[in-house]
Amino acid sequence: MGVPVIDMKNIDGGDREVIMAEIAKACESTGFFQLLNHGIEHELMDRVKKVCSEHYKLNREQSFNASLPVRLLSNALDSDNADKIENVDWEDVIQIHEMQETNSWPSQPSDFKETIQEFRNKIFSLTEKLLEVISLNLGLEKEYLKEAFAGGEKPFFGTKVSHYPPCPRPDLIKGIRAHTDAGGLILLYQDDQVSGLQVLNDGTWVDVQPIPYAIVVDIGDQLEAITNGKYTSAWHRILPTKNGNRFSVASFYNPSYNAKVYPASQLTAQTGDELSVYPEYPEYLFGDYMQVYSHQKYEAKEPRFEAMRIVNVECQ
Repeated sequence: MGVPVIDMKNIDGGDREVIMAEIAKACESTGFFQLLNHGIEHELMDRVKKVCSEHYKLNREQSFNASLPVRLLSNALDSDNADKIENVDWEDVIQIHEMQETNSWPSQPSDFKETIQEFRNKIFSLTEKLLEVISLNLGLEKEYLKEAFAGGEKPFFGTKVSHYPPCPRPDLIKGIRAHTDAGGLILLYQDDQVSGLQVLNDGTWVDVQPIPYAIVVDIGDQLEAITNGKYTSAWHRILPTKNGNRFSVASFYNPSYNAKVYPASQLTAQTGDELSVYPEYPEYLFGDYMQVYSHQKYEAKEPRFEAMRIVNVECQ
């Protein structure tokens, strides 16, 4: 059994209530779901996959073959007893937002910049549409989550392109170690041929099945905090494979670093002068959370929220 698959074809028509209910159910259950007929043209998605593959072959493959994970695995295979390799991932990754900020786009392939920027614009619009739906599902104003993430500025929108090349011993290393995502809402365009993405659901690792032209949606830690735990970020990981160079493009719609994150007051019920549903998460700055997350990404998320509670008390 895979994660929920939701067809958005008639989201603005007669099926809107049904589709919104499906999204609400997916957010409350797995925290992971896939979208079909989401409005991003298949031709554009084909171009994205093409330029990313070409970029990897031209600019990244050689450096990955000399990278730390490859060297560590090679050394392990040369020993009599090959132990599992910890604390590194079998992943080649580039950060697109950093290319934009520094204008350090690759010259080859020549259409890389144009294609990726077009795709990012489409993903950004789709993400904001989803945030409006999620806000309404929660009984909030349509703009609530977008405004909460902006924090009076603008949200942080990052994109990373990853490749997971063939691995000779996938039993000894992870593509990406298990973690939850720090941000708000994450949209992933994943390989439709090579599998590997798994999500933890009720204690069992479940494959996020490759579906052509689907977009995977992932609830992040900040959406968990704002919803007071009604929606929870899900643990997920990437398993490497012996065959196939798995590709993905992940885009992160996160709060601005100066945004204050806290449970929406509408989701903490009040009876008279007393709260009957208490805020389970503290108020904190997203930038403070990211400082902790950068050191604890692959650890339990609860201590991160507790660290924010301590920071909040110390600042009072």
